[in-house]
Amino acid sequence: MEKLIVSSSPHFNGKKTTQNIMLDVIIGLCPAAIASVIIFGPRALLVIAVCIASCVASEYLSRRAMKRPQTVGDLSCIVTGLLLALNLPVTINPLMAALGGVVAIVVVKQMFGGIGQNFVNPALTARIVLMNSFPAPMTHWTAAFDYSATADAVTTATPLSGMMYTYSPNSAPDYMQLLWGTHGGCLGETCALAILIGGLYLIVRKVISPVIPVTYLATVAVFSLILGRDPLFDLLAGGLMLGAFFMATDYTTSPLYFWARVIFAVGCGLLTVVIREFGSLPEGVSYSIVLMNIITPLIERYVKPTAFGKAKEPKKKEGAA
Repeated sequence: MEKLIVSSSPHFNGKKTTQNIMLDVIIGLCPAAIASVIIFGPRALLVIAVCIASCVASEYLSRRAMKRPQTVGDLSCIVTGLLLALNLPVTINPLMAALGGVVAIVVVKQMFGGIGQNFVNPALTARIVLMNSFPAPMTHWTAAFDYSATADAVTTATPLSGMMYTYSPNSAPDYMQLLWGTHGGCLGETCALAILIGGLYLIVRKVISPVIPVTYLATVAVFSLILGRDPLFDLLAGGLMLGAFFMATDYTTSPLYFWARVIFAVGCGLLTVVIREFGSLPEGVSYSIVLMNIITPLIERYVKPTAFGKAKEPKKKEGAA
């Protein structure tokens, strides 16, 4: 006769591990990384390598300094480094890129307890720190296929900054340029097609839910139309695709419940369009996601579903003590 063993959940071990999930994210980011090397040349590979190396070294050394078990093997630091690199221009000084890796891992991640404990996205927060610390190098864009990628390279405007400062709506880059990424911008934000391929891979693999990216993109399209902007342009330009599929969906900093995810994504979309339309910066994805990361616990507090089998609390009558 077999014994009946009663224990706390989980009762079955799932096949997915942190390492498996992070490996899938790395694979999902590969099309954007490959496209960045094709569009911006070998120096894009240098920026990617520096960011990843900085994040891995920062994780290893910080875990040793804090005398905690090593977590380099879960590959999360590699994902952070790759995401950070894809949010930087190809001309960025490697030392600045390395500093971004230290900020992302040591300050944003490890100082709050490590993986699963940070309350904002490490890569985006590091990008914001670099943007505010080194505004000129962080906004130095080169033209597509200009492989010199130095301070003397041919500079250009991104589509969003072009719309804001230079172009009229009729002279903005066409949609095919935005789709293929043949324009200036950060390494991973130019080729929308590559990001879509990677994002769809994550959805098919069930690494991410389509709720946040679909709601985020739909919200941007709707509010862009309301404000008289070009919705398709707003969807394809800037870091929206990268943010929607790879950073707004971060397990640690995004909500758990369905309606909380919807509210979170709508907030990201609304803030993105508001910053693009009324802000002094042409792009608003990084700030939007980080701001919504901060209020994620508040969203979940008020949208938390009632536990199965638990009766709803009766409403207090007016005048009751």
